[in-house]
Amino acid sequence: MTLDLAQTTAPADIAQEPGSVAGQAATDVLGRIGNLETRLARSPAEIDAAQAVRYRVFAEEMQAQLSPDAVRRKRDVDAWDMVCDHLLVLDTSIEGDAEEQIVGTYRLLRQEVAATSGGFYSQSEFDVDALIARHPDKRFMELGRSCVLPAYRTKRTVELLWQGAWAYSLRYGIDVMFGCASFHGTVPEEHALALSFLHHNVKAKDEWSVAARPELLRTMDLMPAEGVDARKALTAMPPLVKGYLRLGAMIGEGAVVDHAFNTTDVLIVLPIGKISGRYLNYYGADAGRFAS
Repeated sequence: MTLDLAQTTAPADIAQEPGSVAGQAATDVLGRIGNLETRLARSPAEIDAAQAVRYRVFAEEMQAQLSPDAVRRKRDVDAWDMVCDHLLVLDTSIEGDAEEQIVGTYRLLRQEVAATSGGFYSQSEFDVDALIARHPDKRFMELGRSCVLPAYRTKRTVELLWQGAWAYSLRYGIDVMFGCASFHGTVPEEHALALSFLHHNVKAKDEWSVAARPELLRTMDLMPAEGVDARKALTAMPPLVKGYLRLGAMIGEGAVVDHAFNTTDVLIVLPIGKISGRYLNYYGADAGRFAS
C-alpha cells in the first residue's frame, strides 16, 4: 500500500502538540556523538530526504521491489509515513541543508496513533494484536524502516538511533518497544546460525510471546542448540539486531520472508522494564547521556 506523500506534513498530533519534540526546532536534539546528532524530522522536506535515504538502501543496495512511482521518484514511501514520526541521524559536518546531512533514519509509531490510523506496519507479518491485548495497561511503540547509509554503519550510529528512540519513548511514556528487524535475503537457511541462536536463546515467552502469522511463519529452529556457536552467531547478525540483544530484547516465534524487500524479518520485543541496567546507566535514566 503506497500513497503519494510528497506534499504531506508531519502528523497533526505531533506538529500541533504543545511541547512536542517535533515542534522544538532549536531544542529537539535527542542525542549527539561527535559530528552526528539524532532528532525528529522538522519538515516535509526532511521526511522526503529520509525517504530518499531509504530508497538508496532498500532499493538500490538491497534490491527491494518498490512501486513504479517510487522508482520514478527515487523515494521509499508508504501509507505509514503520514502518521509516523521520523527519527533522523544527521552528519553535521556535511556542508549544506539538513536534508543533505541525513545519513540514517527510523520510523516511530505510538500505539494511540496507530489505533486511529490503520494499525501497526508489523501486523501484516506478526500477530501483534494478541501481544498488545495481553497488556492493556501498557503503551506500545513500533520501530520500523530502520536504515543507515553504508559509510555510517558503525556502533556510534546505532547508539544514536537507540538514544533517539529511548528519549522519545520516555517523553511519551512508552512501556514497550517492538518492530521488525531484517536479515538480507529471502532464504532463511542462509542465516541458520543466527536465526537458530535467536530461537534457542532469546525467544519471547509467556506474557511476551508473539508469533509470525501462521500462513507466513518460517521456522528459525534450523540448527540444534548444541550446534550453535554463540560468538559466531552474534557476529553474523545485523548490527541493529545485535544492539537490541545487548539491551535485553526478545525475539518473536518464527521469521517472515518479505519478497518485496528481499529480506527475512524477525520481530523484536523490548519492554522498557527489561532493559539491562548497565545500558540505562550508560545512556542515562533520563536519556540525557548524549543529549548535549
